[in-house]
Amino acid sequence: MIMPNLYEHDIHAWTQQTVDLLRQRRFQEVDIEHLVEELETMGRRDRQELVSRLKILLGHLLKWQYQPAHRSSSWRGSILEQRLRVRDLLEDCPSLKPFLGEAATAAYGDGMKLASKETGLPLVQFPETLPYALAPLLDDDWWPEDACSHSAHR
Repeated sequence: MIMPNLYEHDIHAWTQQTVDLLRQRRFQEVDIEHLVEELETMGRRDRQELVSRLKILLGHLLKWQYQPAHRSSSWRGSILEQRLRVRDLLEDCPSLKPFLGEAATAAYGDGMKLASKETGLPLVQFPETLPYALAPLLDDDWWPEDACSHSAHR
């Protein structure tokens, strides 16, 4: 039995009902408006997760680069974990791959703020724009150079 307003009262039950209706090819009974809304939300959620993972990854890469004396296995583990999660997300959602550059650029500002907060270094200490190429970001064997080996960033 189809319940009116099920979407507003119990999203899980609505999802199950929608799946059942689709499997039974009862398309006329499907709540198309909410189905479209949920599909759009899923797409946005994947993009948001990519940006979120990149924020953490970039923040931790900056910490790694700008505070080499404080490097730890915990930092290394966090960087490797975020790389793995981003690669998994891109594997599960290949259509996000063309968005990677835009996502990394969007994530950099917050990643820089994270690094500043966690290191105590001022924001001006870090490059204004994303200092890393995209390809090595997800390479487990790539680690940024020490900041002290660079002459100037700003």
